[in-house]
Amino acid sequence: MTQPAPAAEAATGTSPDAPARLPRIALVGVHGYGERHLENLHRLRSSGALELVAVADPQPPANGALGTGVDVFASLDELLAAGTAPDVVIISTPIQTHAPLALAALAAGAHVYLEKPPVASMAQYQDVLEAAERAGRLVQVGFQSLGSHALAAIEDLVARGTIGEVRGISATGLWLRTKGYFTRSRWAGKRSLNGTDVVDGVATNALAHAVATGLRIAGARTVADIDTVETDLYRANDTESDDTSVVRVRTASGTVLTCALTLCAPVQSAPSVTVYGTLGQLTLSYTEDRLEITTPNGTRSEAFGRTDLLENLISARTEHDLLSPLRSAGAYITVLEAIRTADAPEPINPDFVTWHGQGDNAHAVVHDIDSLIRRAALGQATFAELGAPWTKPAELPGFTVNGTRVASVQDGSQIRPTSSPRPYLHPVRTLSGTVVTDHVPEDHVWHLGTGVAIQDVDGINFWGGRTYTRDAGAYVWREDHGHIVTESAEDRDGLRLEQLAWIGPDGTAILREQRQWRWSAVGHSAWKLTLDFTLESATGQPVLLGSPGSNGRPQGGYGGFFWRLPKVGDATIWTPHARGEDAVHGGVASWLAWSGTFDAGASGEGHVAGDPGLGHPATLVFLASPRAADPWFVRHSGYPGVGLSLAWDAPVTTEPGLPVQRSVTVLIADGFLATQDIEQLITTLGESA
Repeated sequence: MTQPAPAAEAATGTSPDAPARLPRIALVGVHGYGERHLENLHRLRSSGALELVAVADPQPPANGALGTGVDVFASLDELLAAGTAPDVVIISTPIQTHAPLALAALAAGAHVYLEKPPVASMAQYQDVLEAAERAGRLVQVGFQSLGSHALAAIEDLVARGTIGEVRGISATGLWLRTKGYFTRSRWAGKRSLNGTDVVDGVATNALAHAVATGLRIAGARTVADIDTVETDLYRANDTESDDTSVVRVRTASGTVLTCALTLCAPVQSAPSVTVYGTLGQLTLSYTEDRLEITTPNGTRSEAFGRTDLLENLISARTEHDLLSPLRSAGAYITVLEAIRTADAPEPINPDFVTWHGQGDNAHAVVHDIDSLIRRAALGQATFAELGAPWTKPAELPGFTVNGTRVASVQDGSQIRPTSSPRPYLHPVRTLSGTVVTDHVPEDHVWHLGTGVAIQDVDGINFWGGRTYTRDAGAYVWREDHGHIVTESAEDRDGLRLEQLAWIGPDGTAILREQRQWRWSAVGHSAWKLTLDFTLESATGQPVLLGSPGSNGRPQGGYGGFFWRLPKVGDATIWTPHARGEDAVHGGVASWLAWSGTFDAGASGEGHVAGDPGLGHPATLVFLASPRAADPWFVRHSGYPGVGLSLAWDAPVTTEPGLPVQRSVTVLIADGFLATQDIEQLITTLGESA
């Protein structure tokens, strides 16, 4: 339908010679964000772009705040009944009033500028959309960031392949809000009020622009553009609504947008939307219209202008001219509806929240929230999947020693595809509860606890992340990621038997793996974990098992057994004959030890209620199998990790009937162990030193 523009309607006089009339604007709601609209209206009125004819608010503005010639009413109904006849009605009122006010304005023949969130439910959205169509009027939604000229630049950069293929998008926000923010009105912090939907919250109001901007960049505008929405909602404040949440959206085209947002940050920072590509990334700080462009040639920053959405509405001739039309808010409303219908946000245990300030100025800070937000964005993971200590633990298979749960079995099904989803153990703990593994860390989100991973299996990446290729002589993103699934598992006392399939990108099984975990106590302060695994070709042909090292990267022969550690302070790494990362890396030794103070807050899971999170001393002793002299792969300066290299500088072949077999035992002890302690333990266990 062709809809007359507000400016065009206003310019129509009684005769061709009649002077043009300025668009007549009415503002409903002059307090809160309405004050911003008043400032903008004064600017545009001063420039001769419009006429502010009336405002409506139960609490009138201060005398002199409006200037002359502006009528004041207590409600929109009174304003419309007085014959004011505005061309555009701006609605900047409590969320739960948006839909009924918009319907009234449309019925009176006005175009509508509707503040975000435009409505509080999908049903209201459909009602307002249909009313606008019947009335032949335009509705602009107040997502001001959608007026940014940076959006067109991002679209162009992506289309030209500047950052390669898009791998995913994140929207992150680290804001803080005080107690006074949540008590400023009856509806603040509410999911509903007297039976009416409000749906206030971090993703639906405070940082709604992050979600809306992320959706626009992801190409999701309408309801049909959304495939799935997953919510993970929490609150540290005494409210109904969420203040710390992850919302993961998969669009109909397959793009994943991960929104990781909080109002409980230690300091407020500019929210952003990041597009991750195979050759670089684009980060838009949308409140500043600043775009950071990272490519193989380096990083540069560009600033952009912004089109005012009210000016855009006034000049628009059809819905297609609008930068933020209601119809294009359908994707956002789909997200809002998922939040509205989700279970109530879970309260965050106060042990993981610190309050700063006094009275109404006090604000909550969720422990380690900065890191959790970044990990969620990079790993496309929810807080629950990351294992944040205030989330409800998933019911997972696990290992128990002397009545203490010491390891959990993750099936990896929630891991993003480019991290090569696979089963792994995490968290692994000492008998006193210290966590000694990490997963989805910021530096390498594809590092997953402890298990088996190989970067090159006949050209397929079962490690995750970028692939090192001989041709490129570097790590490159490729669509070569496989995944490992558990076909069957059998648990006995101190024993778990697993049958696994290594599946390529096309769904073909490449390897069959038999994996066996064994565990038992070693005295009162240590326990041992043994992993035996067998890899055999599932293709009927020989399969090469390689590594970056076998593909030409010096000292990069990782793959096979791998253990990702959390942050460890004062770390000491040694073997019977060498000490230090450089000395032990690439060497062959019967055992390798790693001791230090394991950071209780590094990966979240290390925290327990009442624990200040200062870290605890522990020692890991990795015992190599005497049947295979694989070199140790050790990293500390870049990230903490230990592995036994299956293909250090040359590939290993597995054939039908000729599997590759490996075994490793790990002693997990509280406290610091010396070489003498380790050798005594090994002798006690009957292990070959």
